[in-house]
Amino acid sequence: MHLRTYYPTVVLSDIHLGTQHSKTEEVTRFLKSINCDRLILNGDIIDGWHLKKSGLSKWKAKHTDFFKVIMKMMENFGTQVIYVRGNHDDFLDNLAPLNFSNIQIVKDCIYESHGRRYYVTHGDVFDRITTQMKWLAKLGDTGYTFLLWLNKVYNARRMKQGKTYYSLSQSIKNKVKSAVSYISDFEKELVILAKARKCDGVICGHIHHPANTCYDGIHYLNSGDWVESLSALTEDEEGNWSVRYFDNVLMSEKEQEKGETKQITIAS
Repeated sequence: MHLRTYYPTVVLSDIHLGTQHSKTEEVTRFLKSINCDRLILNGDIIDGWHLKKSGLSKWKAKHTDFFKVIMKMMENFGTQVIYVRGNHDDFLDNLAPLNFSNIQIVKDCIYESHGRRYYVTHGDVFDRITTQMKWLAKLGDTGYTFLLWLNKVYNARRMKQGKTYYSLSQSIKNKVKSAVSYISDFEKELVILAKARKCDGVICGHIHHPANTCYDGIHYLNSGDWVESLSALTEDEEGNWSVRYFDNVLMSEKEQEKGETKQITIAS
């Protein structure tokens, strides 16, 4: 029997359930490998945009299994679930804020740990395109879907050659100057908001770019996604945060040895 790894807090975002590019089975296996006191689902867990366009036929049993595992965690470990709405699951606006048993549905929240305050938000509040020009955002989403399809074809060839998974789409985004500039601006804006909220850090998602760093004394954390990066944020019992990457069944020890799983200790 596999022993589950314990983390007080785990953050997942941008799973995009309901789309063919969602790494649903991988994220479900990850959840089966851990237990935690608190699971923060930080937006775009369900891709309501895609389901509205393509219909509920795109919703598969494996997408339901994801929530079944979470319900088991709540039942067996008493896990508290905080679901923060994102732009792709903005249908939750009609429910938030909602408290039911140990589930919370919110638009944003403050998370306090080890004497530090973190502002928790999906992050789309600073994306003018998704908040004010949704039609353009959906057009861009179509291009992004094509990029993910290309990524799938590319990795199918790599697997046949016995090579490991490589995110071609993530690599392309990182090499595009405008995308790099957008990520930098996004991070800076969220840091400004965290300061305005009198917080010591910010926890977000949205841009599919995992991070664990500091800007001007503010701890910036981004949980990445389960479409390209296959990443999560975990907090240990001392309050230290890490970005962890999925590899096959569990988080890869090789990634950690290479330093790709990064941990930052913030002084209290």
